[in-house]
Amino acid sequence: MVEISEKDTEKPRGSRFLNLVEKVGNKLPDPFILFILLAALVMVVSFVFNLFGASVIHPGTGEELPVRSLISGDGVEFMLTSMLDNFTGFAPLGLVLSIMLGIGLAEKVGLLDYAIRKTVVKAPVALLPYVAVFIGIMGNIASDAAVVIIPPLTAIVFYKVGRHPIAGLAAGFAGAGAGFTANLLIAGTDALLAGISTEAAQIIDESMTVSPLVNWYFNIVSVFVLTVVGGLITNKIVEPRLGKYSGPEVEEEESSEEDPKAKKGLINAVIFGGIYVVVVAVAVIIPTSPLRGENGSIVDSPFIDGIVPLILIFFVIIGVSYGVTVGKIRNGKDVSDYMAEAIKDMAGYIVLVFAIAQFISYFSWSNLGVLVAVEGAEFLKDINFTGIPLIIGYIIFTAALNFLITSGSAKWAIEAPIFVPMFMQLGYAPAFTQAAYRIADSSMNIVTPLFPYMVIILAFLKKYDKNAKIGTYISLMLPYSIAFLLSWIVILLVFFYTGIPLGPGAQTLL
Repeated sequence: MVEISEKDTEKPRGSRFLNLVEKVGNKLPDPFILFILLAALVMVVSFVFNLFGASVIHPGTGEELPVRSLISGDGVEFMLTSMLDNFTGFAPLGLVLSIMLGIGLAEKVGLLDYAIRKTVVKAPVALLPYVAVFIGIMGNIASDAAVVIIPPLTAIVFYKVGRHPIAGLAAGFAGAGAGFTANLLIAGTDALLAGISTEAAQIIDESMTVSPLVNWYFNIVSVFVLTVVGGLITNKIVEPRLGKYSGPEVEEEESSEEDPKAKKGLINAVIFGGIYVVVVAVAVIIPTSPLRGENGSIVDSPFIDGIVPLILIFFVIIGVSYGVTVGKIRNGKDVSDYMAEAIKDMAGYIVLVFAIAQFISYFSWSNLGVLVAVEGAEFLKDINFTGIPLIIGYIIFTAALNFLITSGSAKWAIEAPIFVPMFMQLGYAPAFTQAAYRIADSSMNIVTPLFPYMVIILAFLKKYDKNAKIGTYISLMLPYSIAFLLSWIVILLVFFYTGIPLGPGAQTLL
């Protein structure tokens, strides 16, 4: 293992900057309070702009819209009478909670954890870095659970085959953390971001809906590219730098307590899940199917509009199949109990949504959203800062913002009402803006000291290197962040210049 001097461990390169970022970030309020404060800020700004008679011409209707003050009789009436509707009608809420009923069930009965463990352990030694990154990326179907489950598993697997365990830890964490937004499947993240994007896009076009599928093709390509990039970073940079492992011996976590029925449960889950996928696929292929849209369309169809319920049913089927086989589900009450546990885990998100919904609603009702979008777009046109340089600038801005706000949903809830309408005015589709946001947010997750799981990974790191500190952690993960971000920008540019849809019916330009 690389020798680290006492001087280097006490004062890692860049420690002053990182300490400053941590100090500033720690002074930010809790996300719930942050959005309450942002809503209050919108109230004050709307009052000032209204006082000076600010207005904007709506680009879609040509109607002149004055900035409406929330600190007025009409404003107070709106805030009081719309509060509950803002919350219950917030698009991401139903989408995320619905899809988490199924994914949560599969997680609670142990299916996702078992499948991840078996996939990593069975991988060939030469492919381990690539498999570790791939499993990390795919693990985001289980949301944040993947960040906790996968890295220590990949570290143990590397150790067992004679490779450096820290390299395994880094590869798994890079996939689960920096590759969080990519997946071959539609995950809760897709539903969450698409819902917020819909709310933001409707500031300009009330009829616009952003589907959870709008970045699907982009995500599929991203999975394979990032898997290769992450594996190469592990093999060519991270593991050579670590050298030969000479740390303490590690007690291997054998699966002696593994339920013998688990393997059969996984097989049954695959069988019943496969049958369901085939049935849905056949139903979509049939030209007269009710899942087809007008004139037999698939892109604009009940199949696409109902993708979240279809995904929910899929996870319920595989979760129940596994749970019944291993004996964790004996009756219908067990199913509802596991689903209830999954929703309990979402309690913090539900509370946060209440504040986010008010902020976005106030921003929209006051017409500040349209004003910022139109005037911002005109300003960018005037200084000729448009096109790809603008998109890359936005990606860098969001990546930097990650050092202050690590919650992806919270950050998008702040950015979307501003940048989605603004970029729409410049001709970019919400799907394109959302993709640009995702790659910036995801790639920088693992190098910000404010990332909530950094402490957990640092604890795992100390298991193999007792001298490891934050500088060790940052230097270990930084190559992945930079490589992922650059690779993702290239992928986005390829989609942009070739005109390949980012998802079903989702072009980069309006």
